[in-house]
Amino acid sequence: MNDELDPAADLADRPGGLFVLALVSIIAGMASGLLGALFRLSLVQADRFRDTLIYWSHSEKLLGLWIVVSIAAVATAAAAWLVHKFSPQASGSGITHVELVMAGDLPPTPSSLIPVKFFGGLLAIGSGLVLGREGPSVQMGATISHLVGQAFRRTRVDCRALLAAGAGAGLATAFNAPIAGAVFVLEELVRRFDTRVTIATLGASAGAIAVGRVLLGQAPDFRVEPLSYPGLGTVPINLVLGVMAGLLGVAYNRTLLGVLAASERLHRWPPELRAAVVGGAVGGLAWFAPLLVGGGDALTQRTLVFSDPLFIISGDFLIRFELGAVSYAAGTPGGLFAPMLVLGSQCGLLFASICLRWFPDAAASPQMFAITGMAAFFTAVVRAPVTGIILVTELTGSFTLLLPMLASCFSAMTIATLLGNPPIYDSLRKITSHR
Repeated sequence: MNDELDPAADLADRPGGLFVLALVSIIAGMASGLLGALFRLSLVQADRFRDTLIYWSHSEKLLGLWIVVSIAAVATAAAAWLVHKFSPQASGSGITHVELVMAGDLPPTPSSLIPVKFFGGLLAIGSGLVLGREGPSVQMGATISHLVGQAFRRTRVDCRALLAAGAGAGLATAFNAPIAGAVFVLEELVRRFDTRVTIATLGASAGAIAVGRVLLGQAPDFRVEPLSYPGLGTVPINLVLGVMAGLLGVAYNRTLLGVLAASERLHRWPPELRAAVVGGAVGGLAWFAPLLVGGGDALTQRTLVFSDPLFIISGDFLIRFELGAVSYAAGTPGGLFAPMLVLGSQCGLLFASICLRWFPDAAASPQMFAITGMAAFFTAVVRAPVTGIILVTELTGSFTLLLPMLASCFSAMTIATLLGNPPIYDSLRKITSHR
């Protein structure tokens, strides 16, 4: 129904209705922030358990390897079982499902999605699948905010605004990035400026980050030394970085969709079995290289401070490039953002190594390229440049790199668009709507 012809929309547009929406959005954001913070803290404990288990298992040699592989396979299968049995909408990142609900193509999800997304995501990401925490946080935030709107007996229009606002609050909590969370709603979910959605989103992000920072702290997720403002002379080389990121982003989208299509051809296999195979393979990799599995925050941090040789970074990039797509095809809860940030930072650092050899003056700061690469690769995959720039800025505190990020994101988005490759969530939304 068109909101302009909806009596509920007229009621919601009254000043009193707008004031109530603003207050409810803060409450909804606080609920989303609490849920998202608890999810992050639980993932930290799951990662510690996995690292401890792997450390212990090495003393048991082949038996230890078998134990790690078995636990990862069982945990991933359990996550897929939860999704298949109780809430099929909880599969994947959940962002595409939120977009379909916003468009009116699907009904809002019931409250049963929240525990499935929480514990399914904890099992999948905790077992080592290369997935991001932001997907579950976004979908859980959207669901709980919509439920808060219903509890306060808000109109259909307001509940839809709160659903979008909760998604932004979930992203804000996942990365301690309140502005990126708000911008993501307008750039990706709504794709237009809507006054009511904007007010609700700002209120929800503020409420979420207020609660989240009490539990998670206030520092940016990644520790980066302050960088000076780059000169105009760095713009051309950052445009070239964007071209590289654009090409890799298109390749990543095609790889992800190709793996999903291949997984669909295995429809005769129970989803739990497919997930167990992926989980077991990831568990085996984790036994040999623990840093290569999971969301990848530690790997991003190491890339940003140049802790590893370039040949190691190159190998890590190739493995996670493929493993992220395979992990997403397992059908468990988990997002794409965190793995993309790892690949983007590695892409930027590898590009910097080339520039240092051929253009040493232009590549004086490899760290600049690693940070800029995160925003450019994100833009190439998602096609949301403003969200990418603000997200990376808040994640690293690098407010001096807006010019190179703008140049790289410009060329990354241009190249990906000219190649005719749709944004990844547009492609995933079509897959979801046809099921």
